[in-house]
Amino acid sequence: MKKFALSIMALGAMFFATQNLQAQEEEEIEEIETEVEVEVEQEEFASVDVTALPQAVKDALMTDYNGAVATEAWVKTKDDKKVYKLKIDVNGEIEKVYIDQDGKWLEKDDKTDSDK
Repeated sequence: MKKFALSIMALGAMFFATQNLQAQEEEEIEEIETEVEVEVEQEEFASVDVTALPQAVKDALMTDYNGAVATEAWVKTKDDKKVYKLKIDVNGEIEKVYIDQDGKWLEKDDKTDSDK
């Protein structure tokens, strides 16, 4: 009878131990999913104040779009460089343009995939 009772207790202990391990694995999976979500969010453009644009971006806007005014701006980091998405008003027409932190205009191929 003692062996039977010990066997039942051993089975119970193994059951609880496997449940604890499974719960720890689920927590690790949730942490990994959270990290992936954060990385995806960083790939999106973040709103930035137009007055906070780098001087190179402002100069390029004044030079290439004479009379244009940036009404909204967004920024994101791509390959250790900042890429700006600007909504500009050119003589009453609204355009969206992309420019890097050095004031170089980006072609359609250079734009990032996540465009809001």
